[in-house]
Amino acid sequence: METVSRLFPFVWPYRRKAVLSILCAVFISILWAGNLSTVLPMVRVLFEQRNLHEYVDEQIEQTRVDINRHNEDIAQIELDDLELRARSQQRLSDATRQLALLTTTRNYVLPWVPQDRFDTIALIFGCFLIATFLKGVFVYIQEVLVGDVVNRVIVDIRKKCFRHILSLDYQTIAAAGPANLISRITNDVETLATGLRTVLVRLVREPLKAGGCIAFAFVLNWRLTLLSLLVVPCIALLFAKFGRSLKRASKGTLQSMSGIYKGLAETFDSLKIVIAFGAARRHRRQFHLSNKEYLDKSMKVVRLSALARPTTELMGAIAVLCAVIPGTYLVLRSTDEIWGIKLAPGAMDIAQLSALYALLAGTLDSVRKLSTVYGDLKRSAAASDRIFEILHEKTKVPEPREPQIVSRHSSEIRFENISFSYSQEQADGNPRPPALRNLSFTVTAGEVVAVIGENGSGKSTLLNLLPRFMDPDQGAILIDGVDVRQIRSSDLRSQIGIVTQETQLFDDTIAENIRYSKPDATWEEIEDAAKKAHVIPFVSHLPGGFSTQIGEKGQKLSGGQRQRIALARAILRDPSILILDEATSALDSQSEHIVHKVLKQFVRGRTVFVITHVINDTFLDLVTRIVVMDAGQVAAIGTHEELLQTCSIYRRLYQSNSHQRAA
Repeated sequence: METVSRLFPFVWPYRRKAVLSILCAVFISILWAGNLSTVLPMVRVLFEQRNLHEYVDEQIEQTRVDINRHNEDIAQIELDDLELRARSQQRLSDATRQLALLTTTRNYVLPWVPQDRFDTIALIFGCFLIATFLKGVFVYIQEVLVGDVVNRVIVDIRKKCFRHILSLDYQTIAAAGPANLISRITNDVETLATGLRTVLVRLVREPLKAGGCIAFAFVLNWRLTLLSLLVVPCIALLFAKFGRSLKRASKGTLQSMSGIYKGLAETFDSLKIVIAFGAARRHRRQFHLSNKEYLDKSMKVVRLSALARPTTELMGAIAVLCAVIPGTYLVLRSTDEIWGIKLAPGAMDIAQLSALYALLAGTLDSVRKLSTVYGDLKRSAAASDRIFEILHEKTKVPEPREPQIVSRHSSEIRFENISFSYSQEQADGNPRPPALRNLSFTVTAGEVVAVIGENGSGKSTLLNLLPRFMDPDQGAILIDGVDVRQIRSSDLRSQIGIVTQETQLFDDTIAENIRYSKPDATWEEIEDAAKKAHVIPFVSHLPGGFSTQIGEKGQKLSGGQRQRIALARAILRDPSILILDEATSALDSQSEHIVHKVLKQFVRGRTVFVITHVINDTFLDLVTRIVVMDAGQVAAIGTHEELLQTCSIYRRLYQSNSHQRAA
């Protein structure tokens, strides 16, 4: 029920098609039960050597005789013999209802039935064929309607998942991992689609078919039908027990599938390293273990599903026998009661028993089909838990309720007592130590500030707080006196440009990768940004020019070319704040010289943060101040000359770089 309530808002926009599919299922159930009910007239015509007109007339006369007899019996019963009087009244009531049914049949049905017995059988077969054809039409319409609803719902869920994930903060997304998120949006959603299709088709159709059969069986003999329903609570308890186990096992299967996605993503993303170090065997081993885990958990689901079906069929067979065995006794003994308990309005015949058996067997067929889809339902329920676990995830970087409107940055950026810890645990399960601790400094607008330090000193973490990829645990970052948490994220980030060490480009044209930072940019603006970033010299030699497709992650270009496109993207945005995260560390000397030349022009009039571990003359010519970080704190701030005199950490880093250049 929880899964249904979760999916209801997604199905609601397509409620008309869903309701139409349910109406189709109602017609299917009526036609199904009607076809099975043809057993009654067929047996009468074939085995009793009478046509239906004669039989109904005889039954009407016999029922009238029974009614008169019951009236006479009631008149002779003593007034204080309440039990006997009640039994006689019940028999009179049953006979009266039977007479009404027989009279209606004679007046409205039999005029359409031929007198000849063969013609009657032919008519029954014709009706059976027409009903089967109509049932097939309704089955087709129902499945097309359900397919349309399910596909639209799944598209909506995927879109909502993707939209919601993109609204989360960077830390939450990184903690979930791309492989896990991809698995949920693809594999889990597809599993959910299978369950939703099962719900709207079989879980609607089969109970209605069973209900139709039971309704017809109730008309035929409600007492014996009620006996067969005594087993239903046992079947419900059985389903509930299997359901809990199946859901747990299915959730484990989906989690192991996420592990397979993760292994594939890591292998293909690092394919060059895998090949270079001959580690294919290791990755095959990891993939084998992931698949083995998936196989083990999948087989648990298979075993539970396989056990559910025969057990359910056995319970259904017991339910049928609960009605058929007493019915057989009534037919063979030509009576209407067992041990004084009345089980039929009159003595049953073989035709009534055959029809009752056919209807209950039709019910059992629906129960059997439901048992086969129970595993799908529980797998989809487990998938639903994983999907909505993501949809219910709250961002750790919420938007301000009353955002402040800010103009272009022009004064200062102040870091006040910043402390930050990552939420993920370490490999040993203990909490990670703080990445930043009580960090404070101020940057004046227009400064080019280098943030340097050893690995793990907190450089990147600090500057990830500025565009609110994450929020500090304590303290505040103020731009021109306004806390960044009081600025709408889109307004804040519109003033920030970022160029990273690992250039992130998309499988599109060069022009569209540059336009990425400003979707409404004109062609002239794109060309101007490309010119400033020295993109024109290599683009002019490409056959497609700016329309050249650069491949996944820009793999068709060199590292220097990718970095210049990234710079052009940042230039087009015209940010007031620029973050360069090791932007030149992976470039050759020629490409580095070109990029520094571009930056020399571009940083003018902007506040720039440069994260780097390379300290050379070109770098020093670019920056105005240097912030040295150590263990999440500011160790020193100053110019190159000042830090050489006062900061041993900076002096060690500079000397290390000098030795590397000399080598």
